[in-house]
Amino acid sequence: MVRSVVLMLLISLISFSAIPAQDEGFGLGVILGEPTGISWKAWTGDRSAIDGAVAWSFEKEAAIHLHGDLLWHNFGPVKADRGEFNLYYGIGGRIKFEDDSKLGVRVPLGLGYLFDAAPMDFFIEIVPILDLAPKTDFGLNAAMGARYFFGGKGYR
Repeated sequence: MVRSVVLMLLISLISFSAIPAQDEGFGLGVILGEPTGISWKAWTGDRSAIDGAVAWSFEKEAAIHLHGDLLWHNFGPVKADRGEFNLYYGIGGRIKFEDDSKLGVRVPLGLGYLFDAAPMDFFIEIVPILDLAPKTDFGLNAAMGARYFFGGKGYR
């Protein structure tokens, strides 16, 4: 399955390489790792966005994982010849439906790349999680993904 998703992302990137980058608007794609599923992102300003996922978690048992985050981006620290890197951080929440369903707070920390020649982004993130229910517990998620953006003319 992972090979199929990666192949689909590569084909999409090649197919859309002639389209100018669009990093404003709504993006939809995949997230791979912990969790694995469908990822979305909507830019709300020059440096802010909301994102989320509907995914599977495979930590101890297969479970449905839903999360949403408010993100802030810093475009300065990492430079690229083409496209643009951004460091991002945020806060959000997650619900994990399993035998003892969990409700927690997420603090995503990540590196994103906005393609210059395609309306897509790529991201890799580490997310500390503080579960608050049914008991207080600390966890860590890590994932990478890519999204295709519909609409928009740029974030700057």
